[in-house]
Amino acid sequence: MSLESRLERYCLTIATSGREEAMIEAIKADLGAFTKDISVDSFGNVMARFEAAKPTDHTVMVFAHTDQLGMIVTKVEDNGFIRVVRLGGVPERVLPGSVVKIRAHNGSLVTGVMGTPPHHLTPEAMKYVVPTIDKAYIDVGATSAKDVADLGIEIGDHVAYEPRFEKLANDRIAGTSVDDRGGCAVLVGLGEYLAKNPVAVNVVLVGTVQEEFNLRGAALAAEKIKPVAAISLDLVAAGDTPEMGTPNGVQVGAGPVMGLYSFHGRGTLNGVIPHPGLVAHTEKSAAKAKVSLQRHATVGLLTDASYVQLVNGGTPSIDLCWPTRYTHTGVEMCSLDDLAGLEKLVTEMLSSFPATWDSAR
Repeated sequence: MSLESRLERYCLTIATSGREEAMIEAIKADLGAFTKDISVDSFGNVMARFEAAKPTDHTVMVFAHTDQLGMIVTKVEDNGFIRVVRLGGVPERVLPGSVVKIRAHNGSLVTGVMGTPPHHLTPEAMKYVVPTIDKAYIDVGATSAKDVADLGIEIGDHVAYEPRFEKLANDRIAGTSVDDRGGCAVLVGLGEYLAKNPVAVNVVLVGTVQEEFNLRGAALAAEKIKPVAAISLDLVAAGDTPEMGTPNGVQVGAGPVMGLYSFHGRGTLNGVIPHPGLVAHTEKSAAKAKVSLQRHATVGLLTDASYVQLVNGGTPSIDLCWPTRYTHTGVEMCSLDDLAGLEKLVTEMLSSFPATWDSAR
C-alpha cells in the first residue's frame, strides 16, 4: 500500500485521545504485516519490534501518535443542544459552523453541526468575536434531551471533526488529523523497509496514544523499551501562508524538517533541544540520502519527545517533522513529497545508525 493510500485511510479514521481503538487496530494490523513481534500495552501504545542484523542491546525507538484532538460532551440542554469542552488544542475560532461526529456511548457515530448565530441576525458587535468553548454547542437535530439520549449520546462521549481527505494541486493533500496520521503512515513505511533490511540496531516502531491530551503515552512506551535514542515523527506548523510571513522559515514542499528548538510556552512549560549527536546524524543522513532538510526553532509547539527525553535517566531525542498548514483545524494541508522525504530520511538514519552509538555529550 502506498504512503498516500495509508494516509487517506488513517485520516478518515476517527480516534480521539483516549479512544484510539480504531487507529490501534489499524496500526497493529499494518505493522503486523511486517513483524510478529508486536504488542499493545495497557495504555494503548502499539509497539512493533524489528531485530538487528546481529544481536545487540542497542535499540532505537521511532514513534508517531495515533490519536487526534476533539471535544468531550459535558452537558445536554433540555432543548437538545449539546455542550462540550476541548480535548486538546482545538482552535475555537474554527468551530462555528463546523460539521462534527459524536462517538455515542452505544458505539454509533452521530453527525452534528457546531452552532453559530445566523449572519443576518448577528449584531455588529458580535460579528468579529470568537466565541469561547463555554459558549459552543452542537446541534444534532434533537428537540429535547430525550432525543439526544435516544441517539445514544451521554456525558463523556467524544467528538471529532468530520473526517475528510482531499487531493490538491502539486501533490498536496488536505485531510483531517494529518497531525499525526502523516507520521503513522511514515511509520508503517519504515516497518516495510526494516522487514527486508535489518539494520545494526534493534528498532521499535511505536504508535503512541494520548499525545493530544498532555503527551501521556510515548513516555510510558519509552520506559519499557529503554532506547538509546528516540525519534519523534510529527508535523511542524508551516509559516508560509499570507498572514504568517514565514515566522519560523518552514515552507510546505521544501522537504522534511529537523527540530532544533521547541518550547510550548503556555501551560505545559516543556520543549525539546535535541541531542547534538542526533542532530549530526540527521544532517549526515540527509546529505547521504539527498534529501532537502529544513530546520526549525519554534515557540508554541510541543511533541511526545518532550517527555520521552526525560525517562530512563535521559533519552537522547529529536523531532523530525514535515511542514503542515492550518494545524488543528478540520482540514490540515501538507505535501506528500515532504512526507516521502521524511520516510527516506529516517530510513537512511536507521540504516546507518551505529551498532554501538556513543551518546556521551
